[in-house]
Amino acid sequence: MQVPAPFEYERATSVDDALARLARLGSDARVIAGGHSLLPMMKLRLATPEHLVDINDLHDELGYVTEENGELRVGALTRHRELLESELLGRLFPIFHDAEKVIADPLVRNRGTIGGGLCQADPSEDLSAVCTAVKAKAVIRGGAGERTVEMDEFHRGPYETAVGDGEMLVEVRLPLREGAGSAYEKVERRAGDWAVGAAGVAVWMDAGTIVDAGVGLSALGAKAMRSPRAEDALRGQRPSEELFAEAGRMAAEDSNPTADQRGSAEYKRHLAAELTTRAVRRAVERALR
Repeated sequence: MQVPAPFEYERATSVDDALARLARLGSDARVIAGGHSLLPMMKLRLATPEHLVDINDLHDELGYVTEENGELRVGALTRHRELLESELLGRLFPIFHDAEKVIADPLVRNRGTIGGGLCQADPSEDLSAVCTAVKAKAVIRGGAGERTVEMDEFHRGPYETAVGDGEMLVEVRLPLREGAGSAYEKVERRAGDWAVGAAGVAVWMDAGTIVDAGVGLSALGAKAMRSPRAEDALRGQRPSEELFAEAGRMAAEDSNPTADQRGSAEYKRHLAAELTTRAVRRAVERALR
């Protein structure tokens, strides 16, 4: 039986209390919310924190989806189920509902959180690709105050983020802009499984032209969470099937997949192209509605 290494457990009563505990416990402490990513790694001894700080009681502080100051603000403890059920999020950023419908199962969606998924920084995680596509910003709070970072800065590599010792991700901010459309496409071996390959796309249009675009990738390379070439191919262009296919080719070039039990590298690059093409097409259709 796989069991974690011994650890001490503490339960935070507020965000400030959690930050104080993290500062006191030092670099060997980890925050736990849903636990669906951290606990399996602890059982395999891939993660061996000496202390866990449970923040599940902080949902009143960190579980919300609100519109404020030209942004949609999502608390880090907002559950997957709540993201899926949010009419506001689904209307303004349908890419989230696309992704949430293919994340795990209802039991996991009832407990897992957006903050936990982003902080795990797994290259195959769905919401990392989604947040990259929509150009989200992460709000990180610590003893020295609060700072905001772009998703490119937040994800520093596989399982590594900009959240430092004694800090917490507290909010995700999504900029609201006119002419927006977004979509997520995923291939998985079983319903709710990790992606074999996935692509998220957001576009912003004006007078029939794509004025800006974001393309996020999942399971298509350890560091390939974004496709700058696909974004450049779309920006300033009028929609067409040729343009969609070109964006797909650029996403395949930016991907760097490895062969595993889910498929060959060649197959995954094919998925990068095809799924990006489909996601761009649907994102444009939604922007034009």
